[in-house]
Amino acid sequence: MNTKSMLFSAAALTLLSATTAFAEKEMVISSWLPPTHIMNELVWPEFINRVEEATEGRVTGKVEYQLASPPSQADLVEDGGADAAWIFHGYNPGRFVTTKLIEIPGLDGNSAAASAAHWRAHQEVLGAANEYDGIVPVAMMVHAPGMLHLSKEISSLEDVEGLKIRSGGGVMGDVLAGLGMAGVQVSAPKVYETVSNGVADGTFFPGDTISILRLTEVLPYSYRVDGGFYRGSFSIVMNEEFLDSVGEEDAAAIQAVLGEDFSAYAGAAWDTGNERGVKAQTETGQVVDLEGDAAAKFEVLVPEIQKSVIAEVAAKGVDADAALTIIRDTMTEYSSKN
Repeated sequence: MNTKSMLFSAAALTLLSATTAFAEKEMVISSWLPPTHIMNELVWPEFINRVEEATEGRVTGKVEYQLASPPSQADLVEDGGADAAWIFHGYNPGRFVTTKLIEIPGLDGNSAAASAAHWRAHQEVLGAANEYDGIVPVAMMVHAPGMLHLSKEISSLEDVEGLKIRSGGGVMGDVLAGLGMAGVQVSAPKVYETVSNGVADGTFFPGDTISILRLTEVLPYSYRVDGGFYRGSFSIVMNEEFLDSVGEEDAAAIQAVLGEDFSAYAGAAWDTGNERGVKAQTETGQVVDLEGDAAAKFEVLVPEIQKSVIAEVAAKGVDADAALTIIRDTMTEYSSKN
């Protein structure tokens, strides 16, 4: 082979290698709860599957754990430490405020409906607040109505005043304060240690999380109110540079298969996890529905929280009332499909 042919072959091999590398672009996905959590069991696999299909295999992904603390996930993605992650908005107080609107108690519908509503309200109204500056939201989720899990038994919400309760922020924190409880700020993975060491008397969580984190061992009493104490909100976000790197066509294809439809899928997965978690709690502890006088303290609190959150969201320069109307209408629409 002459020198010219050798150079041509080398160039061809270089081009082939570059094409192959582009054809197998792998995003690093950050996750911060155990592999058995519903996010890692159902949501991320479907996310990767949709991305692969949308890009005809040119983009895939792998889930990695413990890349950063739960409150640092948004910064991790923005700085390029991961290409995608899921974030709990309450861990970033002050940055995410409009997301509290979907968390208020008193909204009717399951988590699939609420997640779709969360996405639609953001797209049509709330996104104008620009809270995701530096990262790209591609789906939004809401977990099942939050419950109160305690180490001791109560007969009504009058009994919770003064208890030390772990809080993750957002409307959860508003409810906690409104009921006269003291907040203990720790992220989800640290709750078992916090409770078992006596630093906290309990926590707010949906059913799936209390089961996955083995909290049924230390918090045998779970209390529900109609519609939930709150709904925790999340987003799946991606790194802007990563999306740019896959090319305009594939970036658009990825976002097209996520959005509202995938948000509803993720919400439904959270509902599935919640059902399993509630079942696990009933096997070793108690799940109690608080009604009537036992829940009266919370029922008085609900309109106060709604009014307060609407004011907070409006202060971000967006039409909070219009967004809430979108949320309610979308939840009604999705609920009617079931």
